[in-house]
Amino acid sequence: MKIAFIGARGVIGKYSGIETYYEEVGSRLAALGHDVTVYCRSYFTPPVPEHRGIRIRRFPTFRSKHLETLLHSGLATLDALVRDYDLVQFHALGSSPFALLPRLVGKKTVVSVRGLDGQRAKWGRGARAYLTFCEWASVRCPNSTGVVSRELCSYFRRAYDAETTYIPNGVTLKDRRGPEALRPFGLGGGDYIVYVGRLTPEKDCHLLIEAFEALDTSLKLVFVGGASYADDYVTGLKRHASDRIRFLGFQTGEPLEALFSNAYLYVLPSRIEGLSISLLEAMGWGNCVLTSDIPENRELVDGCGFTFRVGDVADLRRMLAELIASPDRVALAGRASRTLIEREYDWDRIALRTEAMFEQVLGRNVERRAAPLDSY
Repeated sequence: MKIAFIGARGVIGKYSGIETYYEEVGSRLAALGHDVTVYCRSYFTPPVPEHRGIRIRRFPTFRSKHLETLLHSGLATLDALVRDYDLVQFHALGSSPFALLPRLVGKKTVVSVRGLDGQRAKWGRGARAYLTFCEWASVRCPNSTGVVSRELCSYFRRAYDAETTYIPNGVTLKDRRGPEALRPFGLGGGDYIVYVGRLTPEKDCHLLIEAFEALDTSLKLVFVGGASYADDYVTGLKRHASDRIRFLGFQTGEPLEALFSNAYLYVLPSRIEGLSISLLEAMGWGNCVLTSDIPENRELVDGCGFTFRVGDVADLRRMLAELIASPDRVALAGRASRTLIEREYDWDRIALRTEAMFEQVLGRNVERRAAPLDSY
């Protein structure tokens, strides 16, 4: 197959789950013999022709909260119309209306939905209305729609009477890292609680800070990540920076792997998720995880991790105190997390399921190399 990906910032650098998907699924599809091209934003991806077997096409865009994705996806779609792709996959709701255009010239299209972006706090009324329209477009404009959680499958059936294909995000399992790379941060093994992800209002990082500050513990609280277009929120969070509460910014490679590997506990307090790659990675590194009890988190955590009532700072404080006092429970839950990820959420498995979905959309009768696709 000749495949194009449109909608993310790019590869060779991760900001969200879409960039991770570009790289991990794109490279595996290329290794399976497919021709994969990814459309990238010029400011995000360096000027190289390919990466891990993936062809790269870069286009400029305005650095604007409201127009960046729309403009770049539009330019990429116009370029895709004149190229010989068999299938174009659009990522995230904002780019989904463009999925109709390649179909007009005989190409197949898929939209991949990773969350209900219109619910994010950063959007105003106009942007939310557009993203609500994009929900409709994501199941009406393409040939097929993929979603990353069973909760999203249920949502689209309830809201739009539409069938979708469930293919979750994945992780790459690796051996745990020692704490050596943490020395520049003043951290060691097992002496901190970690949050990894964007510092945006719907992630409720302020709630985690409030709950942690009330605890009497020698553990530190570490935030890994940053944000675009949420400067005021990040500034407010960083007013709490101290020796107990650290903000390390974006991290990749060995430092990030060491931060996951040596955390006592990983916490995700968010109000909105699709299927968090950060949570998947934390579980894949063998972390005990504590998350808000939204359905998208419980889909992963029930049976091997812990939850608190979303938005409830007292309940979050209670659960943090319980787990800090229970290292044996924490270690047991961490082992259970890794076992689940190894069984269900490996990127190799996800890439094969994605390949099967694409072949199905193209109407090709090929022998399945992956487990059957799930539609709900």
